Amino acid sequence: MKRENKWKVLESEYISRRPWMTARRDVVQLPDGRINPEYWVLEFPDWVNVIAITKDGDMVMVRQYRHALGVTEYELCAGVMEEGETPLQSAQRELLEETGFGGGEWTEYMNICANPSNHTNMAHTFLAVGVERIAEQHLDATEELTYHVMPQEQVLEMLQRGELMQALMAAPLWKYFYERK
Repeated sequence: MKRENKWKVLESEYISRRPWMTARRDVVQLPDGRINPEYWVLEFPDWVNVIAITKDGDMVMVRQYRHALGVTEYELCAGVMEEGETPLQSAQRELLEETGFGGGEWTEYMNICANPSNHTNMAHTFLAVGVERIAEQHLDATEELTYHVMPQEQVLEMLQRGELMQALMAAPLWKYFYERK
């Protein structure tokens, strides 16, 4: 990542410090000397997404309720990286916990940021090809989701209709389908 024209942080104040999100207000000086007295930064942990392809060529998706928009939708298997894990370890753990699928060949596929202007985290997407069901789901106490094995064509059609709303999942899926034209 390029670090040219970096702003100088003159002051930082944390407004909220929670495990899933921290909000801070920075006072920053721009390279030309101007001062911005109120620049908001949201600190989130990195997370992972998994494009999981079964041995039969189908995709493993999850379906869950998303409170902010009040919708239940299909998504890639995903989750927050836990401290001490590599992105690959997190991705493999999340797929196994949420769906019971594992194995296969794993490739780091795409790294993106939701909004580099005010978010500090990255989303690491992995492509897992040849996965199979090897265990039962082991969901966290607050997770409520179902997993679904779907033909790739069905996932592409949902993407084309705008039914996959999570942008950090839609971007790697668009890349995946584009590369397979």
